[in-house]
Formats: sequence, structure tokens, C-alpha cells
Amino acid sequence: MDLSYFITSLTTIQPELMVSATLLVVLVFDLIFKQKKTFIPYIALAGLVATFFFLINQFGISQTAFITSAEKQYGIFSLDPFGTFFKFIIVVSSFLVILMSISSSEIKNVNSRSGEYYTLIFGMILGMMFLASANDLILIYISLELLSLSSYVLAGFLKKERRPSEAAMKYLLFGAISSAIMLFGMSLFYGLFATTNLNVIASLGSVSGMETITLTISTIFIFAGIGYKISSVPFHFWTPDVYEGAPIPITAYLSVASKSAGFALLVRFVRVGFTNTTLENGFWILLEGFDWQLFLTIIAIATMTIGNLIALWQDNLKRMLAYSSIAHAGYLIAALVAFNNESLLAILVYFVFYLLMNFGAFYVVMVVKNKHNTEDINDYDGFGTTSPFLAVVMSFFLFSLAGVPPFAGFIGKLYIFIALVDAKLLVLAIIALLNSTVSVYYYMRVLKHMFLTKKTDNSKTVEVDLFDKVVLLALAIPTLVLGLYFSGVVNLAQNSINILGF
Repeated sequence: MDLSYFITSLTTIQPELMVSATLLVVLVFDLIFKQKKTFIPYIALAGLVATFFFLINQFGISQTAFITSAEKQYGIFSLDPFGTFFKFIIVVSSFLVILMSISSSEIKNVNSRSGEYYTLIFGMILGMMFLASANDLILIYISLELLSLSSYVLAGFLKKERRPSEAAMKYLLFGAISSAIMLFGMSLFYGLFATTNLNVIASLGSVSGMETITLTISTIFIFAGIGYKISSVPFHFWTPDVYEGAPIPITAYLSVASKSAGFALLVRFVRVGFTNTTLENGFWILLEGFDWQLFLTIIAIATMTIGNLIALWQDNLKRMLAYSSIAHAGYLIAALVAFNNESLLAILVYFVFYLLMNFGAFYVVMVVKNKHNTEDINDYDGFGTTSPFLAVVMSFFLFSLAGVPPFAGFIGKLYIFIALVDAKLLVLAIIALLNSTVSVYYYMRVLKHMFLTKKTDNSKTVEVDLFDKVVLLALAIPTLVLGLYFSGVVNLAQNSINILGF
């Protein structure tokens, strides 16, 4: 790779370079101006705004970068509308998590370490953004480790408390095991194809066929790392404990941004590494050797079912939302099983709405915890009377998570069902519909405590600050409006389903 081409390739990672620069600025500012830590989150926000504009300039561009002589026309980094869309999700999620952190009493209590906190967040952002465009197993692994190592520390950032320390330890142990399994699977892939590039793997597989047993084992091992990141069964065990123990802003961040990066990786891995071509009606022709449809169908059914059933018994709202997050991963995996352009459209649309409603629900939990240091569902009794603003916006987010019209979550699930029906996966569509029905119960349980349980002398009142009101309204209003006027989101997703090479 000559110098001029290397410099040209650097233009494709302008957003990632902006994130790296912001990380360094935050780190240096924290070292030099130790008494002015309140400025750090605003520096971080400014860096994200600049990154957002770089992403806008890249939208619609399809270009491969960092081509090595061994891989010929295939680079290790793919700049395409699909990856850019997920980077938008990551940047917006990061903006929201910084706003949450500014308001969070948990983060305020460790203000002396705020420089480390925001530096680690930008480490996560950098890992997630590279993961969304990685086209090579080595870059995938490095990006995943950058994301994971930052998130391990953030999960246990409140180190003086027992729950965060326990959460970080479990997260680290599960992460280390899944990472090792994934790396072993990648080594088997390299043994089969003598390359780590996904495009080359697909081309070799289509020409010469694949060793079925070895391919099956290596693919399942690689999925262990991806499944851990998206909280799919049976790689979900860390999720409830980590979500409960981590600071609430980080819990929300893991549930949306980290999951979106994991799904971007999963889709690209299947679409680029295992797809030969696409039929005129948009269905993918997968290479022989591994039955992705059967495998992901089993994973999707188990994930959505276990997530919803265990959520029924939770009284801690963070744990309930953790199992809810697992169930939503099941819906998204079910959409992918259709293996067509409609399934990609459904995943992209769903993530936009999921970002709004999930961040909104966690934000309400954070506001209540700020005032009363509780996450128990019973402490929400009578909120409809004592704290009507919080009760109303929370109902917006919960109705949307449940998929109740006219909220945005209904449109997200509708597109998933459309993709499944178009692919003639009626049994999977029915199972997803039944699971969605089950989820209504535990979401409505929260509403019952807020609106139907009578106010008592022990009922808590929460006065919401202006800053928190503005952020909550910025999440709640689109949750309703986009359920009615969603064509803009659908058009954006439609223009973003293009993956480089297809």
C-alpha cells in the first residue's frame, strides 16, 4: 500500500478520526485543567456534533479502503450507506448518553474522574464505528475488543459500590470467554480460506465449496462473540446483572449503541461473507455449508421467548428493561432470518425507534433514581397523581416498546412482520406476535403502578428539572409523531440498505 493511497484511504475514516481527536482533547484537557471538569461533557458533545457532520458528508458514498496487495480489490474497511446509518445511531446514542450523564447523580458523585469516564465513552464510540464498517476478521476482532474493554470499565465505574463492581466482573468474565471462543472460530476460518477478508471468503466459498463440519463449528464460535454483544440467548446471562449494576446512562448506552454495532457486524458478516448474489425480488442467495436460516430461527425464538418470560417476574425496572432488551434482540434476529432487503429495511427502521423509546424509558428511571435512589416498580405507585409529567412520558415509551399503535414501536414491529410474511416465515411471525403480546403484560404492569394504584402517604413525588424535561420531551414527542408520520424514517432506511459489493 503506497503512501498516496493510504492518505486517500484516511478520508474514508474522517468521522473515526474526529472521534479519536475528541478523545485526545478530552484526555489532555482533563490532565491540564483539573479544576474545570464541568467543561468536559460539553467538549465531548461538540466533538460528536462535528462527527455527525462528517457522517452527513459521507452518506450515500460506497467505497472500500485500506486494500492490501493480498486482498486485491477488497479492502478491510467498507464505507457504505449501511455502515453510515449505524454510525448515525451510534453518534446520536452517544450524544444522548452524555446528556444523561450530565444529569445523572451517579456520575456527578464521581465528578473527579469525569475525564476518564468520557474518554472511555469515546473509546467505545471508536470501537463501535469501526465495527459497523469492518470487512475483515482482524479489524472486527480489534474493534470488538476496543468496544468491550472500554465498556467493562464503564460498567463498574462506580467502584466504591458493590453492585457495579460485581457487574463489571461478570461482564469481564463473560466477555473474555466469548472473545476467546470467537478468536478460535476466526482462526478456523483462516485455516479454511487462508484469508481474513469477508469478500474473499465468500468468493472462495462460491467457487470451491466449503468444509461443512469445520465451517459450522467456526461460524458458531464466531457467532458466540457477536451473540454476546447483542445479548442473544444463550449468550445473554451477563445482561441483567450488568444492566442492573452499571450506572444508568451506561446501561442505556449498552442497550442501544452497543447492540446496534453488534447487529451491524452480524448483518455484514452474513451478507458479505456468506452471500453469493441477490435475486431480482431482493432475496439473498446464501452459500452452502452452513444453514443460517435454521440457526438464526432457533436463536431468535429462544431469545425473544426467554427475554419476555423472565421479564414478567422482575420488580427492578433496570432488570425488567434488560430482559426487554434481550427480547427486542430476538425480534431483530427474526427479521434477519428473512434474508432479503425487506429484512434489512425492518432492522434499520426498528433501530431508529428503539433508540428513542429505550433511551426514554431509562431516562425516566434515572430521574427517579436521582431523586429517591430507587429502581423498584413499587415506588412508582401513584405517579399519575404525584408526578404526572414523568408518568405520561413513561407511558409513551412503554406503549412504544410494547408495539401499541399509534406509537413508533408499532411501526418497527410492523415492518418486521412484513419482512417475515414476505419471506413466507409465517410460523416465526406468529411466534414473534405471541411474544410481543406477552411483553404487553410487564410493560402495562408499570402503568398499573403509576395510574391505577392509589396514592398513599409513602408515594413519592418527583420534581423534574427543566433540563430533564427538555430531553424527555425530545424523546417522547418523536416516539408518538413518528408512529403517525414515519415515511421519512422509512425512506432514510431504504436509502441505507446498500452494503458495499451488493
